[in-house]
Amino acid sequence: MKIKPEGMRASEVDRVLNFLAEAGQLKRVKRSGWWVTGIKHPESVAEHCFRCAVLGYLIAKAEKADPYKVLMMCLFNDIHEARINDLHKVGHRYIDFKKAEDKAYSGQISGLPGPVRLEMALLRSQYAGQSTREAVIARDADILECVLQAKEYLDAGNLHTRNFMRVGEKYLKSRFARKLFLRLKKWDSSRWWRELAVFER
Repeated sequence: MKIKPEGMRASEVDRVLNFLAEAGQLKRVKRSGWWVTGIKHPESVAEHCFRCAVLGYLIAKAEKADPYKVLMMCLFNDIHEARINDLHKVGHRYIDFKKAEDKAYSGQISGLPGPVRLEMALLRSQYAGQSTREAVIARDADILECVLQAKEYLDAGNLHTRNFMRVGEKYLKSRFARKLFLRLKKWDSSRWWRELAVFER
């Protein structure tokens, strides 16, 4: 089933615009887990989702999975945080955040065109249940992006972020994600720009 724009009422188009505005809120929601390590200005949820999607695409291609589904899961995995913000793992000890996430997400997609709403609900369900290869890869991308960010903060001098890097070995499931993780531990995150920069001697 496809969306037929010519048949959409103004109120339906407005609901799509509202969804886009809400997605834009993620540019202002900070990843709160880094605050406990002393990072004053951590990346936003939108920034995390962007690199998560890039990672997901690369892992999907390496694992011969459906990159479209992985990209969708990566892009929309944290969109509920536009309504309820990001909550670090210490907070999760006291609040059933999963229930709030599901409720927020259901509300967010409720006004979208039927085919879009159904696809997003299905992919969300697959991700939550880790029931497909694509869901496993999307989860790996989410974890690995966090580990990659931790390594960048570590290389910039924050020793506390080393703790975030320990999750990779235990939780990553796809072969390529694990390979990236093992290499990442010894990798210098500034290497890419140092190799491109020309310094006067």
